[in-house]
Amino acid sequence: MTIRLSERASADIRAHTQNAYPEEGAGFLLGREQGQVRIIEAALPQSNEFDADQRLRRYMIEPGDMLAAEEYADEHGFDILGIFHSHPNHPPVPSSFDLEWALPWFSYLIISVQNGEAVESRCWRLNDDRTGFIEEDRHY
Repeated sequence: MTIRLSERASADIRAHTQNAYPEEGAGFLLGREQGQVRIIEAALPQSNEFDADQRLRRYMIEPGDMLAAEEYADEHGFDILGIFHSHPNHPPVPSSFDLEWALPWFSYLIISVQNGEAVESRCWRLNDDRTGFIEEDRHY
């Protein structure tokens, strides 16, 4: 699978994850799938609902926010294709927590935010057997 981010989505993700620093920022990736390409046309930032002491290394999106995002996507002709989140002062690779909570089919865009600056991103998808992730090709 290949991921293509629009300039707008990329800018919104960058702004949200940098503004969330030093906590993790997260949100939904909205767009359309065309064959083996996921075209991300919009990012829908969300509040990190974890307790304040956990937000430095975890994110949580409430179920009600997921439902609202699905409604928003439907109204705008998009599908929810995945989730983006930041790893403050850590590399953009999935953690054991990410593996535990990952949903099948979703793309997971992880952004490394170092000292408040988004410096690198990589995209991942859960293996069918849930034992780990495979990296997806990306074009930003």
